[in-house]
Amino acid sequence: MDPEQLVAYVRTHRDGVVATLGPDGSPQAAYLALTATDQGELVFDARESSRKIANLRRDPRIAVTVGGDDGTTLQCEGVADLPEGTDRERCGAAYAATFPEFAGSLEQDGIVLVRVRLTWSRFGDYRE
Repeated sequence: MDPEQLVAYVRTHRDGVVATLGPDGSPQAAYLALTATDQGELVFDARESSRKIANLRRDPRIAVTVGGDDGTTLQCEGVADLPEGTDRERCGAAYAATFPEFAGSLEQDGIVLVRVRLTWSRFGDYRE
């Protein structure tokens, strides 16, 4: 899957499961809305007080799986951060374009935007 296909796949599916590492190294997963920037970064929002944000502040490694219901999946690994400045604006614009209904949440206190820079990905097509 080339980068443009990856972006289109994520934007079409619009959700996935993210897994972070808890304080003791155990996996912690959450199902949530996510999208991709034109550069192929994954983007989602979260409550600043959530355990996924605490986990990512301690250890930015993350795994994400997108898809599944149509017999295809995109499995990804990467490094997450909380972008600031123009990077946050760019990532926020990608999020708002995919989820106009959630665009206002990006301005709420206690909501942070997470960017995932992928280090590995694999597309699987399990349809007959």
